[in-house]
Amino acid sequence: MTSAAGPRAAGLPDLNLLRTFLAVYRSGAFTAGARMLGLSQPTVTTQIRSLETQLGRELFERQARGVAPTAFADELAARIVEPLDALGAVGGPGGLLEEGEAGPVHLAGPAEYLSHRVLPTLAPLVDKGVRLRVTFGLTDALLEELRAGRHDLVVATVRPRGRVLASVPLVDEEFVLVAAPVWADRVGPRLAADGPAALHGVPLVSYADDLPIVRRYWRHVFGKRLTCTPAVTVPDLRAVKAAVAGGAGFSVLPRYLCADELASGALVLLNDPDDAPINTAFLVQRPGSAANPHVTLVRDHLLRSAR
Repeated sequence: MTSAAGPRAAGLPDLNLLRTFLAVYRSGAFTAGARMLGLSQPTVTTQIRSLETQLGRELFERQARGVAPTAFADELAARIVEPLDALGAVGGPGGLLEEGEAGPVHLAGPAEYLSHRVLPTLAPLVDKGVRLRVTFGLTDALLEELRAGRHDLVVATVRPRGRVLASVPLVDEEFVLVAAPVWADRVGPRLAADGPAALHGVPLVSYADDLPIVRRYWRHVFGKRLTCTPAVTVPDLRAVKAAVAGGAGFSVLPRYLCADELASGALVLLNDPDDAPINTAFLVQRPGSAANPHVTLVRDHLLRSAR
């Protein structure tokens, strides 16, 4: 006789089934979960069905591409992710850590922010024996890799959805409209009177063809939709800054990234609105990564430095 809580209410499901569930939950597909675990896709499918039978609940809704977790699966993942990841850290490829020894901290985030603001502040921790493994990338991909266990900490440009990943606000980025003095002298006086129309004919330098940062600035500050084809695209804001400072045109950059150039006059503010657009970056930690004390050390240091 079983209770209303399900066939396995009196006992715990097999840990291997829970690990398989977590791999599918994180990757969003049976095939991707199988690759993470080194198992065949039919084996993963069988294990998930077995777990669903034991729990008496459906865990995933099958879709054309991958699977979507049910509400029950979200609750289960939130309950098991930290203890399972902690067990994985103890019994992982490196085995048990020696007393006083800590594994490397896997830190990921935007190349510009990590290079300019994060890595210089971590030098004292490296001097104390903290080992870092740093990965650059875009937020969506890095968060997926975090869910798959490849990173310990991610600096994300958006707050992750769901309850499995814990995040805290790290820093607010202010965006500024800038150009080299040669362009600022031409269009600066007209910008106040003519608005963004004063920039017609000035080349735009952008991070990407879809103008992710510049479009947001236009909507927030000018209340208009930007329709412009960039003259230069380069997927690194440091390179965007260099091109603009060299006279290639105008762009929108995080203030922290171009503060020195603004102070020296190599770049000039074209506009200084009272309500500048702000983007909040979040520090996201993988559940279970606190088993490595150096992850906590790096996290706390980053939060203190940001404040």
